[in-house]
Amino acid sequence: MGLPKLVCVFLFAACCCCRRAAGVPGEEKQPVPTPDLVEAEVGSTALLKCGPSRASGNFSQVDWFLIHKERQILIFRVHQGKGQRETGEYEHRLSLQDSVATLALSHVTPHDERMFLCKSKRPRLQDHYVELQVFKAPEEPTIQANVVGIHVDRQELREVATCVGRNGYPIPQVLWYKNSLPLQEEENRVHIQSSQIVESSGLYTLKSVLSARLVKEDKDAQFYCELSYRLPSGNHMKESKEVTVPVFYPAEKVWVEVEPVGLLKEGDHVTIRCLTDGNPQPHFTINKKDPSTGEMEEESTDENGLLSLEPAKKHHSGLYQCQSLDLETTITLSSDPLELLVNYVSDVQVNPTAPEVQEGESLTLTCEAESNQDLEFEWLRDKTGQLLGKGPVLQLNNVRREAGGRYLCVASVPRVPGLNRTQLVSVGIFGSPWMALKERKVWVQENAVLNLSCEASGHPQPTISWNVNGSATKWNPDPQTVVSTLNVLVTPELLETGAECTASNSLGSNTTTIVLKLEKKLPQPESKGVVIVAVIVCTLVLAVLGAALYFFYKKGKLPCGRSGKQEITLPPTRKSEFVVEVKSDKLPEEMALLQGSNGDKRAPGDQGEKYIDLRH
Repeated sequence: MGLPKLVCVFLFAACCCCRRAAGVPGEEKQPVPTPDLVEAEVGSTALLKCGPSRASGNFSQVDWFLIHKERQILIFRVHQGKGQRETGEYEHRLSLQDSVATLALSHVTPHDERMFLCKSKRPRLQDHYVELQVFKAPEEPTIQANVVGIHVDRQELREVATCVGRNGYPIPQVLWYKNSLPLQEEENRVHIQSSQIVESSGLYTLKSVLSARLVKEDKDAQFYCELSYRLPSGNHMKESKEVTVPVFYPAEKVWVEVEPVGLLKEGDHVTIRCLTDGNPQPHFTINKKDPSTGEMEEESTDENGLLSLEPAKKHHSGLYQCQSLDLETTITLSSDPLELLVNYVSDVQVNPTAPEVQEGESLTLTCEAESNQDLEFEWLRDKTGQLLGKGPVLQLNNVRREAGGRYLCVASVPRVPGLNRTQLVSVGIFGSPWMALKERKVWVQENAVLNLSCEASGHPQPTISWNVNGSATKWNPDPQTVVSTLNVLVTPELLETGAECTASNSLGSNTTTIVLKLEKKLPQPESKGVVIVAVIVCTLVLAVLGAALYFFYKKGKLPCGRSGKQEITLPPTRKSEFVVEVKSDKLPEEMALLQGSNGDKRAPGDQGEKYIDLRH
């Protein structure tokens, strides 16, 4: 074929193509009518109507098509009012709803967001298009902050946080906030980069990264993201939690802090720490001024740079200073000196240290102590806590032996709560021993092991001896008193003689007598059945006695008139001898049980016998 002929063929083909593209008169495509819009959420059922909602009639023959890439794919038929599914992806999710004019699509997915076509043959109507729009709320957005931190001296933008919203449809919009104020793109200051991933389900996962240049004031800033999306019910939004980002900046000053705050005293747990206005905190050293040389000397701190004084002592008082070294800038900063004062009370002494006095004489006690604060003194009796006086001097006049024992001097600092020290002193009153008890009674059981105790006081301190054999132990509640405990076996001889303890010192002796009383053995408690039988027998005896009295009354032997009691007619020789005795050998507990039925009370001297005198 020659070149001119080839050019002609090419031009002919091009003309044909142009014709098809431009359309031939009489063959123009009819414009697609505006489709009905149907909205549905993922997982729900969408209702597709064949015609406007106002359309009515008997749709007995209808074909439904899916429009895919300008192709019409048959998916459902209605013939004589009955539905027939076509093989394909919609085979198991289509059904007729209410009337044959409505097609129900169940378990809607994002892939169903398409155009559907309804062609009604009976009645014959214009083709009807339905556009299905699908929606799905995203999950709660998650946010991940930059945990490495951002240095304010860096000029480039650094990643602040990443926000992720999963499984939404269509793609939600993301907004970033700092301290509840929205962030916008700003050159060299704020940049937001968002991307999305299409999951196999057709849902979208949105990822948004916020980058910014931060300043020192952003050290406590709260960042969060917000997802905006639409559902058939309207517009909605979801917010992430708030996060903070570590912001690093150099220190400008350093200072010293002491805990606890307020007046300190010996024994407190005191912590000294250094702080700066930078982040992170630099390396610190803590120095204390040596009072003898006037030089600042470094103190030993723990791994956290803290100086712990536990317990605090008075020698910890002094001037302290912190120094910091910023490794980024290599700048050294020093704090102002801080004076630490540990209040104390020490060296409490009572004079005389071992006071002794004769009974009836006078005694003066003096208390001294050291402190950096004004002191107050109180005197207490150790055994009772009784306040005897205030001031550094305690005067005891005309002392008696009861005044012997231990006394407390309490030296305290009123302006520092809890700061006090005490000193104990024992006052000895010369005299022979005196016993806590002159005589004691102890109830015992024979052949039992018994602990007998004896207490005596005196000055000089007495010793205690026993008149019976046994294992004895002693202890001293105070320097004037001794308590002896004797472990013995209760024998008939011990019951007869009792026991004596004798306290002796260089000025005399005294004795306590311990009388042993044998406890009576109680009989074994009778069973409830025996008690019930006893009650029944007593009741029968009373019934028989009552019957006898009634018999005498009926026979006229026992006249009872309105005037009251009458004398029973008896033979003269025995009238004065007629006494009826009802005697019980029951224990007092059982008698109480018997008398409880009528409420009678027995006199304390009653020994269990009861007499009914019928002579009067």
